[in-house]
This record gives sequence, C-alpha cells and structure tokens, in this order.
Amino acid sequence: MIEEPRDLDAILSDPYMIDKALRQAEKDALRLHKRAGNPIAIWRDGQVVWLAPEEIPVSLEPAP
Repeated sequence: MIEEPRDLDAILSDPYMIDKALRQAEKDALRLHKRAGNPIAIWRDGQVVWLAPEEIPVSLEPAP
C-alpha cells in the first residue's frame, strides 16, 4: 500500500504525526543495527549500557 503525499506543514503541525514518524525511525534504526550485528547503547538506571545485537528488542521483519 502506497501512501499519498501529504502536506509537510500539516504533518509538522500535528504532534501525533511527528511522534509516529519518530517511533518508526527508532524501530528502523534498531532493526538496522540488529541486522548488521552492531550493538546499541541505551540509558538504564542512570548509566549507559551496551546491548548486544541479539538483545535488541525489535523484530527483524519490517512493519506492515
């Protein structure tokens, strides 16, 4: 399914659309790191913690 182009000003003025885009970008970045075998750094209990690729909490399958 291909989405129709949307007005950029309308998207940027809609906090829901911005949040949706950021969440999708996060999932895409996590998926890319996991697929490439790269660790990621996260913030946990006031410290930076490195997660091995197999610990990254995301499916390798793209979202529908």
